[in-house]
Amino acid sequence: MDMWWSFLVLSCHKQRGHIRIAMKSDRTTPLVHIRQHLNETSNLPLYQRLQRALRSAIERHLLKPEDALPAERQMAADLDISRITVRKAIDGLVSEGVLVRRPGSGNFINTRIEKNFSKLTSFSEDMRARGRTPHSVWLRRSEGTVTPDEAMRLRLSPGSRVYRFHRMRYADDVPMCLEYATIVASCLPSLDAVDLSMYEALEKAGNRPVRALQRLSALLLNTEQASLLQMKEGDAGLAVERLGFLRDGRTVEFCRSYFRGDMYDFVAELNAN
Repeated sequence: MDMWWSFLVLSCHKQRGHIRIAMKSDRTTPLVHIRQHLNETSNLPLYQRLQRALRSAIERHLLKPEDALPAERQMAADLDISRITVRKAIDGLVSEGVLVRRPGSGNFINTRIEKNFSKLTSFSEDMRARGRTPHSVWLRRSEGTVTPDEAMRLRLSPGSRVYRFHRMRYADDVPMCLEYATIVASCLPSLDAVDLSMYEALEKAGNRPVRALQRLSALLLNTEQASLLQMKEGDAGLAVERLGFLRDGRTVEFCRSYFRGDMYDFVAELNAN
């Protein structure tokens, strides 16, 4: 059986002059975890339940970056579902950037981060969905009145109060991006409300953005950016500006982020309609 699917431990016990070899599982295997998810009562189509089960296995580190999935035929047989269902589930995860398909080799957990530009998710949510552990190092957090640039972008009156959050974002202790966010102060209970995830803090306050305008551009990292991201000055980076809106149309956040060009891809689905 594929070692991705089942991890077994051989243990030896001496009893009355004889050696007895026992075989046992040393932890929950991906197969067991996925079967448990598929057996749960749900109204979702089976392929979506399989997607959720695979995402959960990645988030719990049962599947890790660069791990190869079993062949579709094997997955279908082991899970007692159709190969069409398996393929549809995997196709969806490939389009999201969670998996990467390598012709002739199979499907793998993606090591590069593919951020879907059409989905409004937080950095922490993106990392957890890929089995990474997110954390932040604060560079600065402060409260003040809007600058002219912030007032224009956030559509605020002069003198309006804002919170500023400057931090390094990490995935599994690897620096991924620099983030400079300005939040309308009335949307959070206090400056200390933000811990790991700014969007989680905004959601608790009932002010999580429901839509955003984003602008992506390429840049060469300057000395400070390169040092913080553990890159070299002049290395390629990606700059993203995001303006977030509440359901009633009010602005809630303006954020500038600088991502490592060697680890991040931004993708968007286009259609003719």
